Amino acid sequence: MKKKWSLILMAGLSALVLAACGQKQAETKTPNTLTVGLEGTYAPYSYRQNGKLTGFEVDLAKETAKRMGLKPKFVTTGWDSLIAGLNSNNYDVIFNNMAENPDRQKKFRFATPYIYSKSILITKKDGSIKSAKDLKGKKVAEGTGTDNFNNAKKLGATPVASPDFQTSMDMIDQGRVVGAVNSREAFEYWKKSHQDTDLTYKEIPDSEIKTSAIAPMMNKKNAKLQAKMDKAIKSERKDGTLKRLSMKYFGTDITEK
Repeated sequence: MKKKWSLILMAGLSALVLAACGQKQAETKTPNTLTVGLEGTYAPYSYRQNGKLTGFEVDLAKETAKRMGLKPKFVTTGWDSLIAGLNSNNYDVIFNNMAENPDRQKKFRFATPYIYSKSILITKKDGSIKSAKDLKGKKVAEGTGTDNFNNAKKLGATPVASPDFQTSMDMIDQGRVVGAVNSREAFEYWKKSHQDTDLTYKEIPDSEIKTSAIAPMMNKKNAKLQAKMDKAIKSERKDGTLKRLSMKYFGTDITEK
């Protein structure tokens, strides 16, 4: 009888140990690894230079993973499949200029924000569009399902699908659209290598489009992962790492509201 109870007890303890290990491993897709989803085509956030993935969010994700005791692994995919990939557990978290908004907050979990992004209206210098109020009924180039797409619709514009930033700029140059609602930081970076461009931008007041809090996004079930990521990012803010990376890639500090 004692032997029987001993076997039952051992089986129970083994089950508890396995369950605990399973819970620990469930925090990330792969043990000891933080798998990060991003586009890899949106400079200076994430892009390829000489074939190597680099950018603000690439460096940030690497440092965040390190402080969490994990190794970073990157999975690149197009914007139109980025969120679907998170739903399918293709990666643990998205670092991709992902703005917090009410709809996403209902479906996903966000860690603490790392930057605050300001939307602008990109147009031709000699174009007829002088402010965001002139966009009503006009075509603009935007990534389908992005915050820029939604913001353009709020301004009364008609978004035309564009796969990436460069294509959006080309569409304005070609006259296929009158402009694009996008990130000021992305345009300023792009302009560095396109100094002869006749494209410029107009500020969009916060009363029309609020400054966006940009944060890592993960599935609702990952409360433990979020807590660890919050701690890592807060430490990066405290010791100046966030500001240093912002200055490196954007030339200004956009880590504060």
